Amino acid sequence: MAPQNNGQGTRTPSATGGKTRASVLTRLYTGTGAFDIVGKRKIWYITFGALVVICLLSIVLRGFNLGIDFTGGTKIQFSATGAAGPISTQQVSDVYERSIGQEPASVQTAGSGASATIQLRSEPIDQAQTLALKDALFQAFQPLGPDGTQSPQAISDSAVSGIWGGQITRQAIIALAVFLVLVTVFLAFYFERAMAVAALVALLHDVVVTAGIYSIIGFEVTPATVIGLLTILGFSLYDTVVVFDKVRENVRGLLGLTRRTYGEAANLALNQTLMRSINTSLIAVLPVLGLMVVGVGLLGVGTLADLALVQLIGIIAGALSSLMLATPLLVDLKMRDPRFRKQAERVTARRARAAKAGTADGTVDDDALDAGDEESVARALRRERAVAAAAGTPARAQRRPQGGGRPTGKSGRPTGQPSGKRRR
Repeated sequence: MAPQNNGQGTRTPSATGGKTRASVLTRLYTGTGAFDIVGKRKIWYITFGALVVICLLSIVLRGFNLGIDFTGGTKIQFSATGAAGPISTQQVSDVYERSIGQEPASVQTAGSGASATIQLRSEPIDQAQTLALKDALFQAFQPLGPDGTQSPQAISDSAVSGIWGGQITRQAIIALAVFLVLVTVFLAFYFERAMAVAALVALLHDVVVTAGIYSIIGFEVTPATVIGLLTILGFSLYDTVVVFDKVRENVRGLLGLTRRTYGEAANLALNQTLMRSINTSLIAVLPVLGLMVVGVGLLGVGTLADLALVQLIGIIAGALSSLMLATPLLVDLKMRDPRFRKQAERVTARRARAAKAGTADGTVDDDALDAGDEESVARALRRERAVAAAAGTPARAQRRPQGGGRPTGKSGRPTGQPSGKRRR
């Protein structure tokens, strides 16, 4: 079967699907370049771009369901189960309109089962109107209290002035702006310019997507939501820094070599950190899911639920953007540099000369050596010999380096054993 080249090296398809799956899992854990993430960056750009556009349109057209802490007003909450059974939001709206003379801002059901509650939000109303409304609601529904008895105290109310809500909004915006400024300063000193730009783009993507999903679904935005947003931004930045550190390690001295291009070295770094990123994200998601179960399933919609929801969305968005957006964008930015373009041309020219001579380009041999897999090296060498024999050209010469060791090709790097026997 003829070898195939996917841009990361020469590979021969496995004979069976089971061997293919085993090979993919093995390379996932060893990080030797099984997944061509950078090579498919146009797909990721289109996907992330479409998601960002949808989120921005929702933010502009639909806006946010701001909580009472941001807008100011009156909030009344009571059990969704009354003396006559479940209470509907339409019934509550009708009672409010008869009592106050206008429609409420919103009436929503939160939670499920016995913990379900009715949350009524309205424009600010005075104390007399609040007492009259609570009395009307109790006479209409007689909701159950936490102890299972019917009492007017089962209906709770809270009032927030518009001035205080405006202060909360300003503080949230200031906190987000300060965070972004500090992140920009950190990236500018810690990374080179291209890495800093790519990391900031991924960070902004996480902010827009998280906010956009809140706008699309219509979840209430509370101060806990802002806290959760700042938390996931730090998580996203951490994941990006881990990947970029490995990229910087892989490309050290790359301009003087013809083994890999910048994109291939970055893709290898992604594969080498992929399992770590997956494990970190899973470990972070599990306690957040626990928070959601407690916050939504047991306690109803509240601070825990708001905090857990924004963290869950942000962790997933941050992990995906760190792997599939930040690094591909970094490669495109670096390839604008003429030095890296010329280095990529030298890599392509070397591979073309090797192919013309009837030998493989050597990338798989290098990857096998990186993984310490001598059997893979031997198989690659046998394929080279078969290709050379079919083309009527001599196989690649081998020589043993001074001081012993495995045979090497013309470039002086190990190519495996000349025969099927394994040297010890």
